[in-house]
Amino acid sequence: MAVKIRLMRVGKRKQPSYRVVVADERKPRDGRFIEIIGHYGPRAEPSVVEIDDEKAIEWLRKGAQPSEAVQKILATTGVWERFVAEKGSDPAQRYESARSVRRDRHAAEAAASAAESAPAEDSAEDAPAESAPAEASTDDASTDDASDDTGPDDAATTDDTTDDTTDDEN
Repeated sequence: MAVKIRLMRVGKRKQPSYRVVVADERKPRDGRFIEIIGHYGPRAEPSVVEIDDEKAIEWLRKGAQPSEAVQKILATTGVWERFVAEKGSDPAQRYESARSVRRDRHAAEAAASAAESAPAEDSAEDAPAESAPAEASTDDASTDDASDDTGPDDAATTDDTTDDTTDDEN
């Protein structure tokens, strides 16, 4: 049985007032209900809202779903915030906290794996590996100079090749 917290209209014609009730969602708006948890008078200035906080929170804990209007009323009275705080947090905050927990766990695992791999390697092996790229970079620099000189020649060679092809055709 799906239970809703909703408004039930009472009062005279053109003078509505509502009861905040817990009812089976299959029942009509003004039909049978399980329990009255408050009153709402929209015509008074300011609107009159009386909600039994404990009953409302008890039904929310049990899984009763408030209608949009009732959720706004519960928010203005502070009942909704109490329920959300008691439940833990709203879904967006739970999602962010779960992401931060996963992010922290991943960072800790990465730090642990880096710490495990660092002592396993010998410092003697690290030194040649570090010097090798330095030597390669000096070799690359001389190669780069040579390639810079050959760069325009290569372009000319490519152009010559295309010119030779065109000469053969003429």
